[in-house]
Amino acid sequence: MKNEHKMNSKYIAGFRNHVSTEALPDALPLGQNSPQRCPYGLYAEQLSGTGFTAPRAHNLRSWLYRIRPSAVQSAFAPIQFDRIITAPFNAAPTNPTPMRWGALPLPLASDSKDFLEGQFTLCGNGDARTQSGVSVAQYAFNRSMTTRFFYNADAEMLLIPELGTLVVRTELGVLNIKPTHIGVVPRGVKFQVLLDEDTPNARGYVCENHGAPFELPNLGPIGANGLANSRDFLTPVAAFENIEVECELIAKFDGAFWTAQLSHSPLDVVAWHGNYAPYQYDLKLFNAINSVGFDHCDPSIFTVLTSPSAVAGTANCDFVIFPPRWLVAEHSFRPPWFHRNVMSEFMGLIEGVYDAKAEGFVTGGASLHNCMSAHGPDAATFDKASTAALTPEYMGGTMAFMLETQWLLQPTEQALSAATFEKNYVDVWQGLRANFNGQP
Repeated sequence: MKNEHKMNSKYIAGFRNHVSTEALPDALPLGQNSPQRCPYGLYAEQLSGTGFTAPRAHNLRSWLYRIRPSAVQSAFAPIQFDRIITAPFNAAPTNPTPMRWGALPLPLASDSKDFLEGQFTLCGNGDARTQSGVSVAQYAFNRSMTTRFFYNADAEMLLIPELGTLVVRTELGVLNIKPTHIGVVPRGVKFQVLLDEDTPNARGYVCENHGAPFELPNLGPIGANGLANSRDFLTPVAAFENIEVECELIAKFDGAFWTAQLSHSPLDVVAWHGNYAPYQYDLKLFNAINSVGFDHCDPSIFTVLTSPSAVAGTANCDFVIFPPRWLVAEHSFRPPWFHRNVMSEFMGLIEGVYDAKAEGFVTGGASLHNCMSAHGPDAATFDKASTAALTPEYMGGTMAFMLETQWLLQPTEQALSAATFEKNYVDVWQGLRANFNGQP
């Protein structure tokens, strides 16, 4: 059956606002959520992202008005995606040695992969069943999901492209996520990932957040403005398609994958209202705040989103970026300092060069510095920064990110045996010599 409506990308600005949007006029019921008969003969369906009785300030839910209810599907059967692994991992104790990986190779045309087939889990923590922790993967794929759709009951998904634009078609509208942008698809929302028409290949990172949904961090002494501003987050408006065609629905549930058959596209939501919806954000709009006096600030000053835990100020996961910015600190060592942290740190590079590593940390690559594992600038960076003229310097053309979490990040067995695993990463610090001379 011919598509009755084309899904276009349009947005409403603001972070997690209560949105009312309709793709056809008067499709939203007035005055109530579930009338006896909905406009256009639609079905009302509530999508809840928190418990019904969660406090109002944290309660997440949207009402969807769709052509067919989600229950219209076959029973699920198991399906395998062997390279996607969910916590808890049943592996040997984690080695505390700092670790690093290169970028995933792009798949060959003769061995094409879609977004699900192209994921490769590197590490994770917590437990999806108890809704804690994260799983972190790289992805590389070269084929759009056409009649395949997906939802993740284990986690919300933070998508971080490094190469190629992602067209993420969801039940609630369409996201277009290009490198230096991010997108978040909430737990349970159905979607498919297509390649942009100018994108033959796509590569990047996925963070599955099993814990509390990401939110904007509190600003404290910073005040009302700065860092990621609410107005710069974009939520898609309603867009739907009414297609009767054989489709596959993949569910990630309890760490495993399941497949069901549909006779139609599940992207048939004509209207919706609520505050539980996908969103995207341009990282270059981040209002970086940094030292204008001396010393290097804690990386928490660059937090874009945080998934809080039960311990105040100690995140299930912080998403932190290191964007273009001015370095002006006087009589200071400007790159990140040498460090041991109770929190565990996973880093990726989207664009340019990261200022703590002179070489080896490539775009699309990743590093892991776990709880109390010593790390910091490599020898070449230390030598350069220790003797640099401390004039104001603009650090442009760069975008790195960090996922920081209170729990140990356990690498997967496949990550430790991958061809991209850099076995001699610790050698970057071996050129650091003792400079002690007994003089102040």
